[in-house]
Amino acid sequence: MTITAIVLAAGQGSRFRAEAGADQDKLLADCVGLDGVTRPVIEQVLRHLPAGVVRRWLVTSPERSGVIRLAGAYNCEVLLLDSAGMGDSIAAAVAAIGPADGWLVVLGDMPFVRPSSMERVIEGLEEGGISVPMYGGQYGHPVGFGRALGPGLTALSGDRGGRSLFAQAPVSEVLVEDPGVLWDVDVPQSLNFKPI
Repeated sequence: MTITAIVLAAGQGSRFRAEAGADQDKLLADCVGLDGVTRPVIEQVLRHLPAGVVRRWLVTSPERSGVIRLAGAYNCEVLLLDSAGMGDSIAAAVAAIGPADGWLVVLGDMPFVRPSSMERVIEGLEEGGISVPMYGGQYGHPVGFGRALGPGLTALSGDRGGRSLFAQAPVSEVLVEDPGVLWDVDVPQSLNFKPI
């Protein structure tokens, strides 16, 4: 299957800005990655996309020039969207991408997910199903959606993400030893990764 990655990077990060300052974009905040090298949060995410995922799209807002530049450096098509809603972002991306065997929905503020976990989610994906990583009994990210779920993804809206589709398709729970699948950067303190 040829899976297309959709990196969601349109959210405003209001909780982060409330603590770090209104002009601070969490996606561009310095973050020490799993390899010990400091890069912006979004760059850590883009670096971890599996090499086998050739089609890569990033959804962001037009004013985020730094995010757009990094997306280009990592061979991502960029979809500009004025809505910060996760559902709006997924729907717009799936519609823009066109036919695909499936989609890997990646959150732009989760810099500590191991590439191997993403690969396992893709391996667990079937045409009519959903593949989700599990760590410590909790669903994490990224989430894979098979081709048959395209219509459901394009019907999403607002801030409701793909979780609403879990009741409509078989869900493959992929057990991973990777606390990064649960760790997002919502506040500045989250930049310091401390495995659970």
